[in-house]
Amino acid sequence: MFAKIYSAAFFGLDNLLVSVEVDVSNGLHAFNIVGLPDLAIKEAKQRISAAIKNIGAKSPLRANKKITINLAPADFKKTGSHYDLAMAIGYLVASGQLKSFVTEKKLFIGELTLNGELRPVNGVLPITLFAQENNFQELFLPRGNLKEATAALKNNYHLKLIGLNNLKEVTSYLNGNTRIAPSLPHLKNLQEDNSLGDFSLIKGQEKAKRALTIAAAGAHNVLMVGPPGSGKTLLAKAFHSLLPPLNQEESLEVTKIYSIAGLLDHNNPIITSPPFRQPHHSSSSVALLGGGVIPQPGEITLAHRGVLFLDELPEFRRDVLEGLRQPLEEGKISIARANARMQFPAKFILISAMNPCPCGYFHDPEKECLCRPIDVLRYRKKISGPFLDRIDIIINVFRLTSEEFLSQEEQKEIVFKIKNQIKESRERQKQRFQANKIFTNSEMSLKEINQYCSLDQETELSFKKAIDHYYLSPRACHRLLKVSRTIADLEGEEKIKKEHLSEALQYKTENLLANF
Repeated sequence: MFAKIYSAAFFGLDNLLVSVEVDVSNGLHAFNIVGLPDLAIKEAKQRISAAIKNIGAKSPLRANKKITINLAPADFKKTGSHYDLAMAIGYLVASGQLKSFVTEKKLFIGELTLNGELRPVNGVLPITLFAQENNFQELFLPRGNLKEATAALKNNYHLKLIGLNNLKEVTSYLNGNTRIAPSLPHLKNLQEDNSLGDFSLIKGQEKAKRALTIAAAGAHNVLMVGPPGSGKTLLAKAFHSLLPPLNQEESLEVTKIYSIAGLLDHNNPIITSPPFRQPHHSSSSVALLGGGVIPQPGEITLAHRGVLFLDELPEFRRDVLEGLRQPLEEGKISIARANARMQFPAKFILISAMNPCPCGYFHDPEKECLCRPIDVLRYRKKISGPFLDRIDIIINVFRLTSEEFLSQEEQKEIVFKIKNQIKESRERQKQRFQANKIFTNSEMSLKEINQYCSLDQETELSFKKAIDHYYLSPRACHRLLKVSRTIADLEGEEKIKKEHLSEALQYKTENLLANF
């Protein structure tokens, strides 16, 4: 007999429909899985056989039949253990142990244990979205994945989520002996996350705080330069607390990435605050950018709609940093392999930090720098000009004075005001870009820059002088206009004024790396 059951495969962050075709025929005993399966799928023969035996059915390994399972399309590499349930149900139907049913509108995912229990699997949220878009009526999945799947349900779709504990429940439901109420759409309330650091606890560093406020409002990239212990890392982590929670669209977008990467907490599977990623400087280009034999998302994709913090920036490998140039410009990363080309989203805020020299005290007013000029030059040459050109804001961070360190000034009210400014600025940007399908000023293309960053005659004259004096590249000019637009939004201004442009300009020119 023959049976066809449906499951889904992953192609980057997208899904493809997989037909699990099972044929049971007379002949010498054989049990083969074909269709370019990986090792986890090949080993499913043992899991499926033991699970079927332990629910009281006849195991494939004990049947004197020739059993062939084909995962179609056959020319596409299949990975993961989530095909177990579909293959087991397909065998039970093909062997006559489970009555035939209409399979066209049912999708099956789940990993089986040896005793027939269903284990949670990765990628359930994108599979749920895929099932809705392709008009499936029922999705059978492990009960441990239900919370994640319900977050992807939309009220205008008619997909039923059938969460099950074991294979016995699946067969009983399909035979009509058990009724299971489908789960309803649910999305966790959006909340702020201050677990990494609280901006109100940071003393001094007013200029750095102002720069980070602008960065949070417009999603701009920042480089902080300063001596060891000046608070660069603390500022970067506290910066996360300034960001507003993800909206529902962004939340599903980020959760989808983490679901496929297997980084979700099954008890609390919906990501509602912007992610914060801090890879070590020894990270490889594959770890940071993504890749592998079967391309997987890297740190820049895991930081999508959030923050990527690179501490000790010059200690990262040169090729790794140069690989960030395309994502910083386009908000995505393209990974090409011999048999496939995948694209992952990477719209993140880059917050980076570095010392001005190897010892860290170059131009320090109190401590003498012990580095030779050639050492300082070699250290700075680790960061290329094209990479720096993609940084919107470069600021100096100096050590606190004793008065600043011991200050008892209350910051909570100030930070509360800053967060409201950022929230209002983001709302202005959301309304402005409603038809452009972008969220923040940093995402503006040349067309949007020309449309929303017009300058009056006086401001344009100042801009022209700055371009000629500082030899600014066209990219640097565009980024200056984006930062100026954000500063104007924070001030509640419709037009970019001269003072907005002047403030944006100082973040590009008044720093230790200005003559890099």
